[in-house]
Amino acid sequence: MGERARPHRWWTPARVLLLLTAVVFAAGLVQKAPCSLVQGRDQDWVYSHMCYTDLKPLYVPRGLAEHAWPYSDDDQIRARYEVMEYPVGIAYWAWGTAWITHWLNGSPDLEDRYRAPVSELYGDPEVDDEQNIFLLVNAVGFAALALLATWLLVGVNRDRPWDAAAFALSPTLLLTGLINWDLLAVALVAGALWAWSRERPVLTGVLIGLGAAVKLYPLFLLGGLLVICLRRRRPGAFALASLAAAAAWLLANAPAYLSGPEQWKVFWSFNAHRAADLGSLWQLADQAGDLALSAHTINLWSWILFGAWCLVVFVIGMTSGRGAPATSLDSPRLAQLGYLIVVGFLIVNKVYSPQYVLWLLPLAVLARPRWRDQIVWQASEVLYFCTIWWFLGGYLAPAGGGDAGFYWVGIAVRVLGELYLAAVIVRDLYRPAHDPVAATA
Repeated sequence: MGERARPHRWWTPARVLLLLTAVVFAAGLVQKAPCSLVQGRDQDWVYSHMCYTDLKPLYVPRGLAEHAWPYSDDDQIRARYEVMEYPVGIAYWAWGTAWITHWLNGSPDLEDRYRAPVSELYGDPEVDDEQNIFLLVNAVGFAALALLATWLLVGVNRDRPWDAAAFALSPTLLLTGLINWDLLAVALVAGALWAWSRERPVLTGVLIGLGAAVKLYPLFLLGGLLVICLRRRRPGAFALASLAAAAAWLLANAPAYLSGPEQWKVFWSFNAHRAADLGSLWQLADQAGDLALSAHTINLWSWILFGAWCLVVFVIGMTSGRGAPATSLDSPRLAQLGYLIVVGFLIVNKVYSPQYVLWLLPLAVLARPRWRDQIVWQASEVLYFCTIWWFLGGYLAPAGGGDAGFYWVGIAVRVLGELYLAAVIVRDLYRPAHDPVAATA
């Protein structure tokens, strides 16, 4: 702002960005609406309209229609329903929103459902209504999480509140916010960034630990904290954050583990036995090279490559930005290191679901707050979002048969977009004069 500019009394940056977030998220509801309003369409129709969400398809087969505890070890429940294959934070949220769904639908008699075969629940009109209610209940919760994340990101750097605009106006938030429960972790990561900017290591650790109970990736922020604390000679702050993260994660997992240890292990075994899956470079290599890679081989090399990537990020973090002023905004920042670590994990991971872009979003918008770079990166993610649904719907299949090569292009473009943003961030770390945040400081 200029020296003689006067801010509006009501329309503060935070309120403007909250309004923009609400508009964008409402547009996301409209984008997903066709899959809830239409009946009798096949799965390919869902893919062609790109309105797929995991929430409705999981309502019956994971026992939410009967409000079954996700970690129950009851033999009859386990014979009827599969265990939730997600971390505990998501399972708790899904179970809680299922209870709200039943209450909004008049608290149906669950004993009648329990006596009926599961196959009959799929055609039950009452259950069909509940699936839409369940989606809407979660949508309201996700909208609140998106607003909370925006508010927290606005407060990370008080001198640059508008950096959060790239989150509030993100097309990836619009397109992927309702696919799965990832916004839970996004809000907790935004909270961790906010807490660290306020020099509160214990709260930072608690939010990281809770985030890791929802999705594994928030745990990687501890790597960024390690670099920052070593550079600032604050090992105590890192120890406090790490202990708080461990305690929060253990407390969050305790109810699930104590009520059903075997069911709690399903998430870990499910991912360990997963082969090359959608969106990954492993799938591209497997299909293009006809390699038939085993899950063990991919697991081994994924962790080796990720370990090497983390070592490189550690070296970058310890050797960069030595000429910058020693302030709280000094390079490297947690958002910069967090983006570099998480993007490495996603690149070498054996699956990249379209909503995983949300993992990077709060980190990216604060790590490199320039519209040009945000548009380049998010455009590559939007292209991948389109190609994965066209691929699943069979619209990219060559007329002469064989693999869909254009889907490989979508994967490659997405990875290149992520690497482009990573390269610009590394450039900022070594040349802080290019970093908008460092220049402001």
